[in-house]
Amino acid sequence: MDEVLVALLRTAIVFFMILTFFRLTGKKDIGEISVLDIVITLLIVDIAVIMIEDTDISFMKGIAPILLLFAIQYTFSRISLKNQKFRDIVDGRPVLIIREGKLQQENMKKQSYNLDDVLLQLRTKDVFDICDVDYALLETSGALSVYKKGDQSPFTLPFILDGMVQEEHLGIFGKDSSWLRNELKEKGYENFDDVFYCGFTKQNKLYIEKRIKEDGKSKA
Repeated sequence: MDEVLVALLRTAIVFFMILTFFRLTGKKDIGEISVLDIVITLLIVDIAVIMIEDTDISFMKGIAPILLLFAIQYTFSRISLKNQKFRDIVDGRPVLIIREGKLQQENMKKQSYNLDDVLLQLRTKDVFDICDVDYALLETSGALSVYKKGDQSPFTLPFILDGMVQEEHLGIFGKDSSWLRNELKEKGYENFDDVFYCGFTKQNKLYIEKRIKEDGKSKA
């Protein structure tokens, strides 16, 4: 009976710890959970099951690895907020799979993404002909974002994210960093680092949002 009570108590404690973990990772849909979150969640679940089933393992010995994983996830998430390169390594980047109705075969190979994968995801969006697709992006979550030909809103991608220029996105639109720098200077921005977000609007005009300092003030 004592073992049952111990197992129930451990189950309750682990439940609240995992709930706290997901609260710390922020509000996300299941499809938006990063690879890092998935790996850490699976490890936590495995450790928790062992700790609950084997009551001979001391509580502190069982909980220590879980606390370590919490610390790793929290640290990585803080770094990811401030460093896009680190974010790209951990979470990856969206990849262009279809461009102007043509499959990007090299990108597909790099992502181990085959034709069946493409066609399946297109069907889930009621698209049955690749020729009907103008652009399609494979998101870091594994979902395929599809922009169909004839859609009223123009296809767009961010040119700057948190001060970092997205050279690949500029190339898709036939632009480069020199063009972007000139456009920003005309609007009073001297450095890319001063920009939090920059991209085209529906009217094909640049939308720019200033980057905020940690003290809460916009960068001049």
